[in-house]
Amino acid sequence: MSGVGGEWSRGDRARAAGKLMLAWIALLWLLEVVDTLSGHALDGLGVTPRTPSELVDVVPSAFIHFGFAHLAANTVPLLVLGFLAALAGLRRFLLVCALIVLVDGLGVWLIAPAHTNTAGASGLIFGLFGFLLVSGFVERRPWGVLAGLLIAAIWGGSILSGLAPTQTGVSWQGHLLGLLAGVTAAFVFRRPAGVVFRTRRATQDPQEDGWSRP
Repeated sequence: MSGVGGEWSRGDRARAAGKLMLAWIALLWLLEVVDTLSGHALDGLGVTPRTPSELVDVVPSAFIHFGFAHLAANTVPLLVLGFLAALAGLRRFLLVCALIVLVDGLGVWLIAPAHTNTAGASGLIFGLFGFLLVSGFVERRPWGVLAGLLIAAIWGGSILSGLAPTQTGVSWQGHLLGLLAGVTAAFVFRRPAGVVFRTRRATQDPQEDGWSRP
């Protein structure tokens, strides 16, 4: 924490967002190590559609991957998009992620092809992409709009290809649902137009703005 009166600086927010996402990525890699050492026992935490007992796997499925190549492909976009989304506040970011994961997982459970097993962070990645893409427009923030356009320029092609139903072994349903959930989250958790990052003074409630001490 830095600044006059114990206020959060932009650097504080960036460090907190970075620590959260590095911890998230480390957890995913740790789980994949455990999965590999256990003979891929964790792969069963993926979602098998329209099986009532599989509803408990809706959230865990977003943290499980089918091999290190699968996880490696998701690591950089999740790290970058998650970091950018978390800059607006950790509490808001976690709520956005929760909405995306739940909507995406439940949607996959409902509409994915029978006898499939779906897992991975790509639904969340598509959701964060959608959230960042439209949140600047929804909140009328010029820098948010610019960030959304830059993200679209970098990852737009990959996102579009991930929505193609012709790819084998890829859950385009999960990608599409995640994207739609992220766009929805931008409206549900939007900040009023003109609101800027708040700072926290030492006399305020530490949880008021959703940031915890780095």
